Amino acid sequence: MTSTLEPTTRSAIPRMSGTPLLGPVVELRRDPLAALERARRDHGDVVHVVAGPPGLRMAFHAVFHPDAAHHVLSANSGYRKDNLPWQEMRQILGDGLVTSQDEKWLRHRRMVQPLFTPRAVDNYADLVNEEVAYTVRSWSGGAVVDLHRDLTALVLQVIGRVLFGDDLTDAVEPVARCLPIASQYILTRGFAPVRTPRTWPTPANRRAARAQRDLFDMCDRIIGRRRAAGRTGNDLLGLLLAASDGGVPLTDEEVRDQVLIFVLSGHETTGATLTFTLDLLARHPEHLRRVQEEVATVLGDRPAESTDLPRLPYTTMVLKESMRLYPSIPFLSRRTSTGDVIGGHEIPPGSDVWTSPWVTHRHPEFWDRPEVFDPERFTPEAEAARHRHAWFPFGGGPRSCIGRHLAMLEATLMLVALVRRYDFAPTQERLALSAGISLRPAGEVRTRVVPRR
Repeated sequence: MTSTLEPTTRSAIPRMSGTPLLGPVVELRRDPLAALERARRDHGDVVHVVAGPPGLRMAFHAVFHPDAAHHVLSANSGYRKDNLPWQEMRQILGDGLVTSQDEKWLRHRRMVQPLFTPRAVDNYADLVNEEVAYTVRSWSGGAVVDLHRDLTALVLQVIGRVLFGDDLTDAVEPVARCLPIASQYILTRGFAPVRTPRTWPTPANRRAARAQRDLFDMCDRIIGRRRAAGRTGNDLLGLLLAASDGGVPLTDEEVRDQVLIFVLSGHETTGATLTFTLDLLARHPEHLRRVQEEVATVLGDRPAESTDLPRLPYTTMVLKESMRLYPSIPFLSRRTSTGDVIGGHEIPPGSDVWTSPWVTHRHPEFWDRPEVFDPERFTPEAEAARHRHAWFPFGGGPRSCIGRHLAMLEATLMLVALVRRYDFAPTQERLALSAGISLRPAGEVRTRVVPRR
């Protein structure tokens, strides 16, 4: 396999610098986002990362050029989700659409695809508007709120109604408590050179087992309520319960795996995107004013509908720029079984290869002043002139996010409703980040919301 940025000569892959004994392991653990930015800055677009003491090292190849990222994620590149992080994710979160492969993935993708076409997604606008109205009312007095807590709960409620026809209020607490535990466990084991057996009663194993059990119990309650109601429906859960493969219905475990993946991935990413967007607008009130003016001009006092989205270009530009600066999935990893050549560098068979939307979205060859919040980067003219793969917050290739249209609809409608009613002001000097399976704030995002007159 050869990527499209291939030069005419072959060369050795530069190795990321670090301490003589441990390499960059401390830097990677302390701040993996900054570490990979430095790797690109110091060594270029293809970097061999080796970290840890001799005999206990983790190693992967990081690629940062948009051509290379597209190549690794494309349909025929020969890369698979076979590496340890993906194996650990399957063990904890099940074999749902995000984690499955081959025929199982294709069968399930075909099964749920009709729910996520743009035409189908447009029908969800009224549900989104109904749910966001509760949050708008709860902030009516004006206060300092935790944006991340409130917005992820809001998106979880939307996902519950759209995909499961259910009120997921009782899922907010177990998801908020268990997802960080599961994420940290997956990352720790996924990059550890030595892993203790899961059956050993270590504190980490016991915490992860409890978190998994609570998440599974949450999914079983969602499924049980639908079975008890005796209704099918055209939502995701209805399709899963009615689906069959050659006349054989999905097992309870298969249904649960899909429910869990969509609950977790469907709310975490969009909730974080909304949080980051409102935090950016709070810190850049001139852009907040432009969004509010556009909303007032286009909509007046009525709620936004799906057909309004093309008429809100600046609002869309703000969301895209937020996703550039804070991509929901900061790293995407794959493994090549056959080996590859990228940028003139030979990647041996069995190598793990990482792409990073976080780093590529800051690549100075494609983004001027990449750390600056500038929605004008996403005018139609600017997008047409830029490398088409320099922005990929939803991944790429056939495994790109199936819910990207739903995510954009949710984020736009919610943003419109919130900025119409409120101004925002940060109460923290900076926003601390946690880069795990997904990118999220490291703690509370305390923001003052002020009702507009």
